[in-house]
Amino acid sequence: MSYADGLAALNLEMPDRVPRTEYSAHAHWDLVNKVLGTSVTASSPDEVKEKASTDFKLKWNYDFSWTILYHSWIFGEHRTSMGHAEYASEGSDFNNQVYSPFSSYEDVLKMDFKGTYTVPTHAALVKQQNEHFQKQKILNPDAVAMTGIYVTLISGLLEVFGWDYLLMAAGMDQEGFGETANRYAKFIQPYFNSLADCDSDVIMVHDDIVWTSGAFISPEWYRKYVFPNYKIMFAPLIEAGKKIIYTSDGNFTQFIDDIADCGINAFVMEPTTDMAYIAEKYGKTHAFVGNADTRILLKGDKDAIYNEVKRCMDIGKNCPGFFMAVGNHIPSNTPVENAIFYNEVYEELSRRK
Repeated sequence: MSYADGLAALNLEMPDRVPRTEYSAHAHWDLVNKVLGTSVTASSPDEVKEKASTDFKLKWNYDFSWTILYHSWIFGEHRTSMGHAEYASEGSDFNNQVYSPFSSYEDVLKMDFKGTYTVPTHAALVKQQNEHFQKQKILNPDAVAMTGIYVTLISGLLEVFGWDYLLMAAGMDQEGFGETANRYAKFIQPYFNSLADCDSDVIMVHDDIVWTSGAFISPEWYRKYVFPNYKIMFAPLIEAGKKIIYTSDGNFTQFIDDIADCGINAFVMEPTTDMAYIAEKYGKTHAFVGNADTRILLKGDKDAIYNEVKRCMDIGKNCPGFFMAVGNHIPSNTPVENAIFYNEVYEELSRRK
């Protein structure tokens, strides 16, 4: 049973098979159609796409489904739009609208989040989260469902200000930008307080704190302004006994220990983060998810795909909380035959007994 295996892994009770999740495969409609024999497209009705995604997750045996509720929409119109390149099937996510309500980096340094944005009441937030969680249980009937937040701290600042003004502010006045981060953390805290009271036992906490090359501000800045705020933000979740699944894109290897010290229960990572280090130091105390390289599925041959899955299994298979996944999605331009072969190799190597 997929739900049972996912829950066992999150509880560090090693299941007989390595559980798995994926992030975009269930919206890669050519792949979905190949696996299910359907004919869904990006323009199909939402209910048709939802059913196909659910059926695909069941077929590929997802053990948990990565999900968040709170994203940039909580900021309304007072935020930056950086546009979006084509990624999803049929370019449905393409956005060429680029604009910002801010005009200088000084706007970042003086931003009043509480005075600008309205935060719903605690009861209203809990209601939103419970409704989202119940919907996820329906969409993922045999996987661990969850709710969560994308705009935790750095990702929230990025969604509000965009890269240009964020980097200018950080470069011109690191201490002032740190105070902006502190104010944001206080603004977003009610979302974490309410997540502690919602029905979901698993909370996804996403924050893109780094680039592919690593930290984009000095490590000392993170240790002064990011991780101390994390400890305050996560405290209600920890007190409530929630499982905190932490996700960051990019390479957060240099901050693995700092993140673990904030009380999280699982790491989700892209291939650039050192999963072997996590397995060696935290493999008996934390779950972790990853981290096959999507570029190998995009361009590699069968030998390369097999070796990449084997690399991940060699790292994680002896750890009770390891989940297999392609660490940076299976996007819609992934050759269907490569994705199918990846799944075959996963199934072959996933058995522990």
